[in-house]
Amino acid sequence: MTEPIVNFPDPAEILSHMPALVVGPHHGTILTPDGEVAEYKIKELKKLVRNQAFLVCNHMAVSRRLGSISFRSFDILEAFAFIRPTEFCLPLPFGLAKALNISHMENSPEQDALIILQSAQQLFQELTSPDYLFPEAIVANAQAMAEAGWPWGPLILGAMGQNTKGQEAKGQGDQVWNHLPEWEEGAPMPPAGFDPVGEPESLARLDDLLGPGAEERQNQKAYTALITKAFAPPESHDEPNLILAEAGTGIGKTLGYIAPASLWAEKNGGTVWLSTYTKNLQRQLDQELSRLYPDPNIKREKVVIRKGRENYLCLLNLQELSQGAARAQGRILLGLVSRWARYSRDGDMVGGDFPAWLGEIFGNSRLAQLTDRRGECVYSACTHYRKCFIEKNQRKAKTADLVIANHALVMVQSAARAGDPDLPSRYVFDEGHHLFDAADSAFSAHLTGQEGLELRRWIRGAEETRRRSKGLKGRLEDMIIDDDEARKALEHIITAARCLPAEGWHGRIIDNNAFGPAEKLLELVRRQIFARHHGSDQYHSLETPADHPIEGLLAAAETLCSAFHDLVQPLKKLSGLLLKKLDDETADLDSSMRTRLDSVSRTLIRRANILAEGWIPMLNSLKGDKNENFVDWFELSRIQGREVDTGMYRHWVDPSLPFAEIVLKPAHGVVITSATLRDRTIDTKNSDVASDVASDIEWHAAEVRTGGAHMINTPRRQSLKSPFNYAAQSRIFIVNDMNKGSLDQLAAAYRELIMASGGGTLGIFTAISRLRGVHQRIVDHMEQQHIPFFAQHVDPMNVSTLIDIFRDVENSCLLGTDAVRDGVDVPGQSLRLCVFDRVPWPRPTILHKARRERFGKQTYDDLITRLRLKQAYGRLIRSATDKGVFIMLDGAMPSRLLNAFPEDVIIERIGLAEAIQKTKEFLAAKFVEE
Repeated sequence: MTEPIVNFPDPAEILSHMPALVVGPHHGTILTPDGEVAEYKIKELKKLVRNQAFLVCNHMAVSRRLGSISFRSFDILEAFAFIRPTEFCLPLPFGLAKALNISHMENSPEQDALIILQSAQQLFQELTSPDYLFPEAIVANAQAMAEAGWPWGPLILGAMGQNTKGQEAKGQGDQVWNHLPEWEEGAPMPPAGFDPVGEPESLARLDDLLGPGAEERQNQKAYTALITKAFAPPESHDEPNLILAEAGTGIGKTLGYIAPASLWAEKNGGTVWLSTYTKNLQRQLDQELSRLYPDPNIKREKVVIRKGRENYLCLLNLQELSQGAARAQGRILLGLVSRWARYSRDGDMVGGDFPAWLGEIFGNSRLAQLTDRRGECVYSACTHYRKCFIEKNQRKAKTADLVIANHALVMVQSAARAGDPDLPSRYVFDEGHHLFDAADSAFSAHLTGQEGLELRRWIRGAEETRRRSKGLKGRLEDMIIDDDEARKALEHIITAARCLPAEGWHGRIIDNNAFGPAEKLLELVRRQIFARHHGSDQYHSLETPADHPIEGLLAAAETLCSAFHDLVQPLKKLSGLLLKKLDDETADLDSSMRTRLDSVSRTLIRRANILAEGWIPMLNSLKGDKNENFVDWFELSRIQGREVDTGMYRHWVDPSLPFAEIVLKPAHGVVITSATLRDRTIDTKNSDVASDVASDIEWHAAEVRTGGAHMINTPRRQSLKSPFNYAAQSRIFIVNDMNKGSLDQLAAAYRELIMASGGGTLGIFTAISRLRGVHQRIVDHMEQQHIPFFAQHVDPMNVSTLIDIFRDVENSCLLGTDAVRDGVDVPGQSLRLCVFDRVPWPRPTILHKARRERFGKQTYDDLITRLRLKQAYGRLIRSATDKGVFIMLDGAMPSRLLNAFPEDVIIERIGLAEAIQKTKEFLAAKFVEE
């Protein structure tokens, strides 16, 4: 049968008639290509746009404001992601203008609409240019996406001068996995040497990084000299050269530790891991390292960004989803991912060069299916093994000088590979004030329905209609086909895994119809949570101590404990048999099979240890066999009032203990640094306490929260003051005449303070409900004043994207919670006012109660709160010319917490009206540096 010829339209003709649509909270603007502009209320707009075609920026955000109105949208963000894969762009008209070098003036809906029109024209001009940078497989990808109904598809094909005669899209266009370069196996690296790094050479390297004409900062030199001491040869077993370095904002600590770290790596043929807590700092580190390695090719060899494998695109998942995708949206997303994968630096889908906002547009659940989040990797049995982004990244990290990682990966890797000589021996932990929280998460154990279901899926695979989930048998069978003992162990594992929760477990425990021992336990846990809960809260998560179990729960725990023992035994046996095979057949196994056997054996042991060292002891503790190092509780987890999980939780009371044992002690040199390590509990200006005693007290909190307190030798400690003039550059106002229980008063305060500062405001909330309530009350006013206004938990964007927008969009405002406070690094005028709704006390959870008892009750509460205030205030002043105001809208702020702020900063307790006026006057006054 002859294929019909379909000629695609001329995009210039189509775009010359297509208007742009911008929709705000209550008004919308339409701009035609010939310059006609009209503004409508949302109600009118809904009638007007029905069944029409418009250029928009962020279809999901527009659709949310228009409701269920059917109209044909050409999302310019999708066109950008296709035509410029891997390039960064904020998901706003402003972001497009910045990425495409389009001049933009005032912030207004009309200006935004004009940017959308101009962006479409410029992108299609690029597409047809002979110098276009991303031409590979563009026709095949566009055709496959056009067949899925992607509105841009025919226009892109039209621009390329194509028709469909004789063409057929294969899967998702020209299959990207066939065109990626393969990694090559290298010889094992010899162990790193022990040559020390001298202070003069570190300072010389620092000068090189700063470049000629750079401002000389004595504290930065002192910091670099201090960090250099961590790279001396170790003197004692289990006692690394441990440095605790507090460096005030503006010292320049990033280059300060890069200098000695890079020198040590070069001199000793080793690798230094630079670990952070936030993705923002990872990105900043990567940018700073371009100073050290200005040649991109050399930098690619010397610097590697490492993350957990769940962050990277799995090519096998991409292939299998591409072959089976039926829904149009899914097929369109796969086309965009294929375009990106062909040009990506490292395949990182979370914080790398992947446009994160595609998750908001197409659904984050779809993106999650493209990564290995369930540990289903088949390693060398995968057809894409030698092109795998994860394998390539791990191999590059072994030979790199500097690896940029995150605290969680360092801890998980150290625990999983304890004793491995290939583990790093030198670390720099930036954002060290977060180590306690990172360790708390990394070394915890959760026996919940979702965790149990994931383990069951990993072992038994797809028991109902699902995407690829081969289970353990599908991943192992070819390796043990000639080993009867191993195959028996595998069958034993598969049978024993029936004790775990199965698909639909949550509905069954709600209906008191549990199936199997794990579900029975969860049913009773849920029943105890409700029995012990006081009140009628149906929105937030609920918890109760794992004490005095209700009738039947102890028996259910014993039954499940026995079932877990039956599962642990064959898991460990099979792991041992794989290692035996690795040893017995050393002469015959190729490199990829050796790697696969070793990896699978490690994974089996890791899964067995989750049960043997985590879940089984947790169940035994219900009989009264308590371990004072841990706190256990039952919890029912909710997200926006919807139950999502139930189970038993175990956390270390002091998670710095396993961090010290697993990460610090095996290392040779460790730097832990931050602008906020110490807790200044004593006002030394007005106290009789000796300065050395006061210093020890202030450093005690840092040692406890970083693991330094568990070392035999006291860490080397030093605090270097910020060069900024906080007394001249900032003000702190505590508002003392508000009813903090009134949302109306709170919203009015935020509204007027934002107007006083002219935007540039970060609003930090201690409760999501208050954040949403304030947003709802003032969003109209912000729209009328043309102040860009964004909110976490309201706008359909992840935190990283919101922070990027806040940084780059002039006079914008952002409301958020803890994650926003920790991730913001915004120098200049973008952040000039920080407003807290209430004192950020720690949440009174069961876990916090246990730690409060261990670490000093109110002293511990104050410590946590002071560190949060210190971190938030530190966001305000990021350069010598910044000015900023910090406002607490809670008159109950205790004076003992004020030591969180610099000693010389001016703090006033005043009424709201006076705070508004003083904020306006202070920010309007010209700053003259003394």
